Amino acid sequence: MRIGIIAKPRKPADKVVSELVKWLRERDVEVFLDEETAVVAGLESNYKKSEIPYVSDVIVVIGGDGTFLSVARLAYGNDVPILGVNLGRLGFLTEVTLDELYDIMEKVLSGDYYVDERSMLEAFIYRHGEKVAEYRVLNDVVINKGTLARIIELETTVDGKFLTVYRADGLIISTPTGSTAYSLAAGGPIMYPSIPAIILNPICPFTLSQRPIVLPDTCEVEVLLNTENEDVFVTLDGQVGFALKVKDLVKVRKAKKKIKIIKNPNRNFFEVLRTKLRWGA
Repeated sequence: MRIGIIAKPRKPADKVVSELVKWLRERDVEVFLDEETAVVAGLESNYKKSEIPYVSDVIVVIGGDGTFLSVARLAYGNDVPILGVNLGRLGFLTEVTLDELYDIMEKVLSGDYYVDERSMLEAFIYRHGEKVAEYRVLNDVVINKGTLARIIELETTVDGKFLTVYRADGLIISTPTGSTAYSLAAGGPIMYPSIPAIILNPICPFTLSQRPIVLPDTCEVEVLLNTENEDVFVTLDGQVGFALKVKDLVKVRKAKKKIKIIKNPNRNFFEVLRTKLRWGA
């Protein structure tokens, strides 16, 4: 088996990675690190992060949910399962703790693990009818204004049918996986990750009757920016940004392929919800 490892470049990742690499090599497992992870662990590698999904049978992500999201975008289309290991507090995506790491790695090496498939979104940005950018995300596509900008107008259609003009600070277009991220903070619904849906959630709408709406994941959403002279951006998974201009069109739909997440057999979605959101505390 070939194991790729990508870690967040901070302590205690250095010790965790170096010990895991040693443990895997003792079991005759091929290990691949990206250059940044190798430097953190005091090891050597010539692989770029974007190359790891192409040489691995399984990718181990050591960090937090943010690190996991960046790897999910890289792994899209490679059909390689991802195991998320959290360095600190339990994450919605990195749900394996350091204490559980080696027990679960034993199961991975023996093929005794369960994979959860998660839908992603693809976003296309058009300017004057020409496609100028495209992205894929696991959590969300967010159109939002800059800090000092006024309310923006977002003309929104679903499958070619007019929905509304959102006058708001922005609009979140989310997967069920992303329902527990920014969308939740903006008052959106929590959705079970396997539900085939897309969430539209306006951010601080001027009209309070404009509420979040859940759509089938077969829908294509189009958002036209009608506001001039304001700082407006598309943000992908909260990590990548693209500046919009008036009359730019953003198209969002379910991506053709899913990503595979190796599940922690000791934990389920409801337990993660209770832990993260402190239900019953």
